[in-house]
Amino acid sequence: MPGIDECLLEAMGLPGARGAAIVEWTTGLALGTLGESPTGDHETTAVETAELARMAAEHTAFAPPGDDGSAKGPSVEDVLVTTPTSYHLLCFVDTTFESSVFFHLWLDRDEGNLALARLRLQSLAERLVLG
Repeated sequence: MPGIDECLLEAMGLPGARGAAIVEWTTGLALGTLGESPTGDHETTAVETAELARMAAEHTAFAPPGDDGSAKGPSVEDVLVTTPTSYHLLCFVDTTFESSVFFHLWLDRDEGNLALARLRLQSLAERLVLG
């Protein structure tokens, strides 16, 4: 089971990957980063993406019908933001403890494969070992 560094390396091996991070969404702390940052500063990007992840995870508008909020993690699997030149994929990590961690993958829109990236990131999130 891979740790943070191994997961980031694997994520950066995806076609079109420009940057990757694992972020704790309640604090905005980057647990690990690799590659470029869209803002030029990984810490700033972590804080900004954490706000988006927190909003998606905590608001009931994104919960499936009948969700009573008793699940240990967010009911949202991932968040996708597209720009004219890139994709930003936020993928939540489900852990055995109370977790608020997500992957942020920044992809070049011309070179990246969004479907492949989403599947691989979900696989990485399932295998990630924290601690």
